Amino acid sequence: VQLQASGGGLVQPGGSLRLSCAASGFALANSAIGWFRQAPGKEREWVSSIRRGDGRTYYADSVKGRFTISSDNAKNTVYLQMNSLKPEDTAVYYCAAGRRVILSTLRMRSAYDHWGQGTQVTVSS
Repeated sequence: VQLQASGGGLVQPGGSLRLSCAASGFALANSAIGWFRQAPGKEREWVSSIRRGDGRTYYADSVKGRFTISSDNAKNTVYLQMNSLKPEDTAVYYCAAGRRVILSTLRMRSAYDHWGQGTQVTVSS
């Protein structure tokens, strides 16, 4: 079971990036997928999740309206489209998967069983 996060980079404020989370060894469609981020000196925080089955999406208030999470089951990949990026979005972004994630726990790191290695996003002029 492996998750591979990619797509990070350096972007100017107001720019866009699309992160990808590719899974191997299991089907993402059977799991809830979450994106978390960790800025230097800060706790890892929840950003967004997509629920298995109905594909409902959820976002932290800080990214709502700017980020979009989506999935491509044929490619076994989940994406995080990030628009209107701000310097405060700078962090290492991690994707995670969990088969027992429910609505009340999807913001919790402990609810996810598998984690990717992280990809750096830097928003700076």
